Amino acid sequence: MSNEYRAQADALDARIRTAIAAYALDDDAFDALACAVFAHQFRWNAPYAAYARSLGITAHSLPRTIAAIPAVPAAAFKDAALCTVAPERAALWFETSGTTQARSGRHYLETPALYEAALLAGFDRAMLADGAQLRYFMLVPDPRERPHSSLGYMMATVARERGDGRDGWYLRDDALDVAGLCSDVERAHAGNAAVCIATTAFALLALLDELEASGRKLPLPAGSRVMETGGFKGRTRVVGRDELYARAAAAFAIDESAIVAEYGMTELSSQYYDSPGSRWSSRRIKQPVPWLRPLVVDVMGKPLPDGIVGAIRHIDCANRSSVVAIDTEDLGVVTPEGLLLLGREEGAALRGCSLDAEDLLRR
Repeated sequence: MSNEYRAQADALDARIRTAIAAYALDDDAFDALACAVFAHQFRWNAPYAAYARSLGITAHSLPRTIAAIPAVPAAAFKDAALCTVAPERAALWFETSGTTQARSGRHYLETPALYEAALLAGFDRAMLADGAQLRYFMLVPDPRERPHSSLGYMMATVARERGDGRDGWYLRDDALDVAGLCSDVERAHAGNAAVCIATTAFALLALLDELEASGRKLPLPAGSRVMETGGFKGRTRVVGRDELYARAAAAFAIDESAIVAEYGMTELSSQYYDSPGSRWSSRRIKQPVPWLRPLVVDVMGKPLPDGIVGAIRHIDCANRSSVVAIDTEDLGVVTPEGLLLLGREEGAALRGCSLDAEDLLRR
C-alpha cells in the first residue's frame, strides 16, 4: 500500500468522520465531499474507474456535482471486487443477498471505523433520541452463525456500544426461538428494562403468527420500541405494512409510532429511518443521514426533479473504500421531508435482508 494512498484515504476518512460527528452537511459541502470520495475511488478502485472511463470520465474531467457521479448498479457487486484495496486487505466484507436464481455479491470495507461511526450516529438519532439505554433482542441473523451479514454486524455493534450487556439473539439456523424471546422479555419486565426488538419483516410476521396461533401477546416493558428492517420482496406471503404494524402494536402493547422502519442495503454503509414526523402516518418517509443522499433517476440514469417517481440512486460518502454512488431497482420519490419508497421495478431480481427469515413462514 503506497504512502500516497494511505495519506489520501486517511484524510478523506477524517473529513467523513467530521461530517458524521457534526451530523450536518449542506448541499455544497455534500457535493464537495462526495466528489472527493469519487476522485479517490477513480484513482484506486480499478473496476469502478474502468466503468467511469467507459462513460467518458477522465482524470481531467472529474465530476463536480453528485448528479455527474457515475453510479454502478447494485448487481455489480456480484461481478467485481469493488474496493480501493485488494479484497484480502479488507477488514470486513458483507455478503449481498442472493436467491437460487442469482448469486450473491460482496461489499468489501477497508476498515470498520467509518461503517460503525455511520451506523451508530444514525441509530442514535432515529432510535435513541431520548437517550435510552435499551436491551437489544434480535430477530436478525446472528453474526456468530452469519459473520458476513451486514444486518447482524450492525445490530451486534449497536448492542455492544449502546446496550445494557444482556442482548439476545433468537434466529438460530433460520429457526425462531419464540420461547426464548418470551422468557427474556419477562426478565426485562422484572428488571424494568426497556427493550428494542430488531427484526426483519419476515421474522416479525412469523413471530406474530405464532403468538396469535397460541392466543398469546407479548407486552413489552415501558419505553420499548421495535426496529423493522426489510420488506417482503415479493416472496411467500405478503402483508401490508399497515397491517403488520397494527398487529405488532397490539401484540407488544406499544404505540405504532414506536415501530420504526430502517431502510438500508448491504452495498451501503449508511441507513435511512422513518422520519419522526411520519411515524404517526401510514405514509412513512425515509430520512437519510446527512452524509447520504438519495437521487431519483429516469431509465437513462438522469436525475429527476423532486416529486417525480423514478429509480433510487444512493450517494453514500461513508462508502469511501468501495463505491460512492449505487443504482437500485427500488422506485421512489424525493419529498421535502425525505424519501418515499414505492416498491420495486417490475422484473427486478429479488433480494434483501428479509429473505434470511423466509423459511420461518413455512414452519
